[in-house]
Amino acid sequence: MDEEDTRDFNERCAQCSEVNWGLTDGGRFYCRSCHNVTERTREVVNTDFISNTRIQTISKDLRKQEKTDGGCEWYVCEGFQLVLKKQAEALEALGVCPQMKDEILCNFWRRYLQKSKQAYCNRPAGETVKALSVCDSSTDVDSEPERPSLLHLLSLSESEGDLQTDCSFASSTSKISESTSVCSGSVDGSMYLMKNQKEKLRMTMPMTLSFCYMALLWLREPMTLSDLLRFVVEGHIPYLNVFQHFPEKMKLCGLDLKIFCVESWPAYEEVYNKMLELAAFLDLPRFPDITDSCFLHPDMLCMKYLMEANLPDELHNWTCRVVKKICIGEADFLTLVPGNKSTRKVKYDVLAVAVIVVVLKLLFLLDDHYEWLLSDFAEERNKNNKEGGPYFEFKKWYKVIKCSLDVEQKKLDEERAKYLWRCEKPLFYSAQKKSKVLKRRQIVVNLQNQFGKLSGSVRPAEKPNPSSFQLSWSEENTDGSCFHGHSLKGILQEKCGLLTAMNPDYWLCTVKLCTEKLCGHLAHYREVDFPQSYHFVLRVRALNLI
Repeated sequence: MDEEDTRDFNERCAQCSEVNWGLTDGGRFYCRSCHNVTERTREVVNTDFISNTRIQTISKDLRKQEKTDGGCEWYVCEGFQLVLKKQAEALEALGVCPQMKDEILCNFWRRYLQKSKQAYCNRPAGETVKALSVCDSSTDVDSEPERPSLLHLLSLSESEGDLQTDCSFASSTSKISESTSVCSGSVDGSMYLMKNQKEKLRMTMPMTLSFCYMALLWLREPMTLSDLLRFVVEGHIPYLNVFQHFPEKMKLCGLDLKIFCVESWPAYEEVYNKMLELAAFLDLPRFPDITDSCFLHPDMLCMKYLMEANLPDELHNWTCRVVKKICIGEADFLTLVPGNKSTRKVKYDVLAVAVIVVVLKLLFLLDDHYEWLLSDFAEERNKNNKEGGPYFEFKKWYKVIKCSLDVEQKKLDEERAKYLWRCEKPLFYSAQKKSKVLKRRQIVVNLQNQFGKLSGSVRPAEKPNPSSFQLSWSEENTDGSCFHGHSLKGILQEKCGLLTAMNPDYWLCTVKLCTEKLCGHLAHYREVDFPQSYHFVLRVRALNLI
């Protein structure tokens, strides 16, 4: 049937230059080779007359999409798709492989839409009944029943307000568009929040980051989940108020704001757990192996974190020994296998931090007593050391790091306190209110500028370029604040030709064990039960996990 309808349309596709056209449910021509949808429609009138219906053309969706306020019909999944597109573009700008957006993330998203029965499938008949019960207003029998839905996966620009694709919902979904739009700007906003989705994952804003991290993990990109969340907090990856980047025709109203507005920073555990659920839900195969040459391997991450914490390079030999001893560097241990409950779910950044903490306890004990004795011993040896590099002094390192850590923490707290949660772009839902809202917004901006001049406040400087390192240290500094080249021989002893720790003891952190299935934790941490030096080391390492 499509061949007959497209026989007279011989224009070449603007995207791939092929002449291989098909028709969407809305009557638009789309390229079967690259799935590009054109603005051209088949202007043929349907002459089949059915009682109690109107004669319609296949291009009727063009009239339907243009509402009185200049908006168009759109679905919640289209909004999330735009969010994913913006986040993928931001990651690509940070140096992530372009393959992530166009191949990996795109395929993950297509599979999610199909698995959750939102696209690329036949719409279940039960959805119509659920949808019609959302709002009290009824649907006219003569309302136009069809609309092409969804969009080209991750290929839409902001200038395109018309969101189309080659796959579509059943006509029953568009029948409820008029009733659901009363409750929200999107077609299915009300239904999206009210329907029971226990059998499938319902998309949320934190899950967009889960999608991104899952794609990063598949490509084994040198970015951990803590790095991803830090870039979100710093504003390098769109997340808060991301809906302000939506096309002008996608009006947000009512329940849409509850879906797309977030007023809190993304939580590590939530994003990570949702990533695991997504991977199992999508029936993904075993992820590519995490080998010792991969950035996510504990040996590689420990090297990075040791440099950032300004600790001696020699500690890396000890972390590698611990990783090898307890067999946590094997590919079978580190590689994610979705849905396999027998394999461990590894948090790569947390694992590397834990290895460093264990090594520091092995060498310095961290009991508020032994580490200071070792520091005094290393200080005395440094006084008599005329050759070679200086010995590492825990006390001196503590002072340098504490000063830098306090400065960074104060800066972070100030930035979070000054953060404007309200969207800079004013939200308005009708053309009549647009001028009034913009005028009020301009008044607010002018008042803020005037009060800023009177109070003498200085405008914040532009954000520096994103970096994987929050703290950086250079051995060229003459003040001795860099400890990378310091030696551990001052706190070690030689036995059988090998350097071993002077410390013979070790204490466990698991004071109170628990059942993970009951409360979600293997052990409970109480600050009063642990030494202050141990708290400080955790605080330094936590900087990597912000």
